[in-house]
Amino acid sequence: MERFLISIDQSTQGTKALLFDESGAIVRRADRPHRQLVNELGWVSHDPEEIYRNLLAAVAEVTDGIDRGRIVGVGISNQRETTLAWNRTTGKPYGHAIVWQCARAAQICERVAGDQTAAELIRRRTGIPISPYFPASKLAWILEHVEGTKEAADRGDICHGTVDSYLVFRLTGGKVYKTDYSNASRTQLFNIFELKWDEEICALFGIDPKNMAEVCDSDACFGETDFEGLLPHAVPIHGVLGDSHGALFGQGCLQEGMTKATYGTGSSIMMNIGERPVLSEHGVVTSLAWRMGGKVNYVLEGNLNYTGAVITWLKDDLGLIQSPAETEALARQAVQDDALYLVPAFSGLGAPYWDSHATAAITGMTRTTKRAEVVRAAVECIAYQITDILCAMSEDSGIRIPELRVDGGPTRNGYLMQFQSDIADTVIQIPDAEELSAIGPAYAAGIRLGLWDEQIFGRLKRTKYEPQMEEALRTRKYAGWKAAVERTLVR
Repeated sequence: MERFLISIDQSTQGTKALLFDESGAIVRRADRPHRQLVNELGWVSHDPEEIYRNLLAAVAEVTDGIDRGRIVGVGISNQRETTLAWNRTTGKPYGHAIVWQCARAAQICERVAGDQTAAELIRRRTGIPISPYFPASKLAWILEHVEGTKEAADRGDICHGTVDSYLVFRLTGGKVYKTDYSNASRTQLFNIFELKWDEEICALFGIDPKNMAEVCDSDACFGETDFEGLLPHAVPIHGVLGDSHGALFGQGCLQEGMTKATYGTGSSIMMNIGERPVLSEHGVVTSLAWRMGGKVNYVLEGNLNYTGAVITWLKDDLGLIQSPAETEALARQAVQDDALYLVPAFSGLGAPYWDSHATAAITGMTRTTKRAEVVRAAVECIAYQITDILCAMSEDSGIRIPELRVDGGPTRNGYLMQFQSDIADTVIQIPDAEELSAIGPAYAAGIRLGLWDEQIFGRLKRTKYEPQMEEALRTRKYAGWKAAVERTLVR
């Protein structure tokens, strides 16, 4: 009898449940969006109870009509850095989750970073610079501002952390309070060298490490669940990964130097740097890819705020296109050999520049600049930004990147993919599946359960783009981009 595996991708916009068959193919998918709760101060929140209800509903839909007794396991990927707290006894959340995009804890970061020694200590132990983006300050904010949390923390009756640990807790009926190494490494509370919650850093944020989740291998057993009686018997949860780490694993980037880029609203670019961590000196961050079978892999990572969002800006704000599908043809129609650049610093520049005061700009306009040229510059700025990250990673790791494995909606744009290959001077590999964040934990769970071995990564078929641009032109174009960026910087 054929066996099935469920993979849950709990993302910023919604929750997906995917059903994998014994060959590793996705045979069904169900989606449930959740509300984006934004108040007058711009704080972004999610309702954890709504997310959990949606998870159960998505699993019910994706398994409807099949023999649920054939389901043998579960994998989970989750939106990273989104942070919440809940009561250890009742499982009830303390208010809403603080979404990764929310900067309400900025003053806590400023308070902690006021001591330069503390700020550098945090970076050198966790691999990431202090920022309200990460859960450390978000947890501190919850403990300082949400009624009942401080008292519950003092008596050890609280759980808090990232969404994966909340889902595991709920799915196991409160029996299991665990997270994995990939999610732990993004909290800014985890010592990535000693592989434990850092007591000194926790103390800087007023957090008791005893209240943090147990950290487990990413393919460990995170307890069992029957989805509150939906299945006829409980099945093990194997394979818990942050979504970007899941995509790295799903892409088969298992060896040192293998690199992936996820093109979404923003982008996550990750390089597997093997079993030894390297602290970045060129504007990216260091995290754990995962720990599986007792072996740790580290990554260098750069995150961009405006990649696919630039195309949305063209459509919704400028009205230059009606759909993203138009951009490829317009980019090909445009004058190619001009000096037009769009630097999308709409909310400053992140990695590798880290200038929050930079402003967006279009430079190099001439009388021949028209709609097609602006669209082309918008498409190309995505490739330029990702190339900046790849160059920083190569500088930090000493590894040349011969190939970049990519995923996400914008990878359907052939002009963008060829330009990315040309400007980064690397081969681009596009898989024939888009759900890499869900494929990663599914593969991890399936391998651990014995459904398949590492040959499963070979089932993804890939489209390849190779560099075609002459070196002199590539050098000139990239130098023009760097000059355009320099004009936007305030620091």
